[in-house]
Amino acid sequence: MLKSRLASSANAAAPAPAGAAGYFSTLGQDAPSGLVVFLVALPLCLGISLASGAPLLAGIITGIVGGVLVSWASGSQLSVSGPAAGLTAIMVGAIHTLGSFEAVLVATMIAGVLQIGLSLARAGIIGLYFPTSVIRGMLAAIGLILILKQIPHFLGADTDYFEDMDFLQFNGQNTFSAIGAAANAISWGSALIGVISLAVLLLWDSKVTRNIRALRLVPGALIVVLLSIGLNFLLGRLMPALQVRPEHLVKLPIITSFDSLVAELPRPDWSALSRTSTYVLAFTIAIVASLESLLSVEAVDKLDPHKRTTPPNRELMAQGTGNIVAGFLGGLPLTAVIVRSSANINAGAQSKMSAFIHGTLLLLSLLFLAPMLNWIPLSALAAVLLVVGFRLTKPVLYRTQWQLGWQQFLPFIVTIVAILFTDLLKGVTIGLAVGIFYILKANYESAFFLHEETPRQGGHVHLKLAEQVSFLNKASIVKVLNSLPDGSHVVLDGTGSASIDYDVLEAIENFRLSAHERNIDLELRAIPQVQVLGH
Repeated sequence: MLKSRLASSANAAAPAPAGAAGYFSTLGQDAPSGLVVFLVALPLCLGISLASGAPLLAGIITGIVGGVLVSWASGSQLSVSGPAAGLTAIMVGAIHTLGSFEAVLVATMIAGVLQIGLSLARAGIIGLYFPTSVIRGMLAAIGLILILKQIPHFLGADTDYFEDMDFLQFNGQNTFSAIGAAANAISWGSALIGVISLAVLLLWDSKVTRNIRALRLVPGALIVVLLSIGLNFLLGRLMPALQVRPEHLVKLPIITSFDSLVAELPRPDWSALSRTSTYVLAFTIAIVASLESLLSVEAVDKLDPHKRTTPPNRELMAQGTGNIVAGFLGGLPLTAVIVRSSANINAGAQSKMSAFIHGTLLLLSLLFLAPMLNWIPLSALAAVLLVVGFRLTKPVLYRTQWQLGWQQFLPFIVTIVAILFTDLLKGVTIGLAVGIFYILKANYESAFFLHEETPRQGGHVHLKLAEQVSFLNKASIVKVLNSLPDGSHVVLDGTGSASIDYDVLEAIENFRLSAHERNIDLELRAIPQVQVLGH
């Protein structure tokens, strides 16, 4: 599996656009996609800041760095980087441990340096070891979580932050209880706008609309955002009781000038360099952020219609550079993020220009557009994410994995369930453990080819070893050797083996030394003898 994926990395199906002219050639598709990602990313950046206990500006700053800087430093054409939900728990604990968010900024910068070190050490290859079934399970789980998590926002019950991906929420609810609580706290104006927005998105994605070229050029999410603003103003005029209240709208800090923005930015507390806990936190951020980024770009590559592949070591370099800059400017740690990347792909992005445009729009919105963006109902953005979630967890995906057999389906479904009831990293780790079990099981079963002629006393047995025989194969080989009939003629053939582990050689030598006691005639071919203790 690893070999095939390394090969695909060297032979991408579609090259990235070459030079500025190449990127501008897809601007007609990338500009609308960048706008869609911006509209999705904006409340996510704010929500993650809130959940992390950081200043609201911190999430926006990280989104800007991810879009403007990391998009070009990365080798991925479609991934989007920014503040990640998976780091919120770490950030809450870090601020408590170090005493201030300003001290955490120093740890974020050190984490970036460590990520660059991992890149130079070529550690990015670890991303190639994740089984396809686990990655598909991760994508499907994220889709389900998006749907479940957005239902309360869709109904106007915005008690949890917008991109909380964990089962246990910071407000004391869990994923399922939050839906029940939302049903008892519906904001009818928000729910009405959410339902209309979802209907428009489904219509926009239908065959009828896709057949009209002029409509295909306009992202459905953009139409939904504009429509939701208009509907809310209309409700305010005609039915004031249903107008969406301010707490259910996007909340962007108001910046009056660039100087006021600079004045608002948190500054790193360099005294944190003298504390051991700063370096422990930096190591934690570096490892978690690197794993999340590698998982995300691996998943994005599978969603890319052109099947382009991302150099993992370059991705670590880009993420490390981004974290150094984000920490210096007062931002949260960043990673490649699958939700915004999925929205990017679904909106029709073709190159990294889309992510760059999203970052530029975040910056411009912070400086000039905050009052207007604060008119957007969160329920409309929730409708956009509901559609993104469904596309990630379509029923056909489950059917396909089932048809591939248990070895592919079980890691897939275990990953989904584990992520649903824990969080992204824990769930992927559990799914990976199941995937590794099946790999070991397959390795156990494919250690040799056994050919028997008249397998009774005096029969001939030819046991040909595989190309690679590891210590994992020892048990199955010993089991077969011990089950051979007394008086057999046995050929142990290693002529096709490139490597035989010492543990296996020792087991074969023990069998050779005791074979005469069972009147077994043993012939060894291309199998070296080793010294066994006690003989």
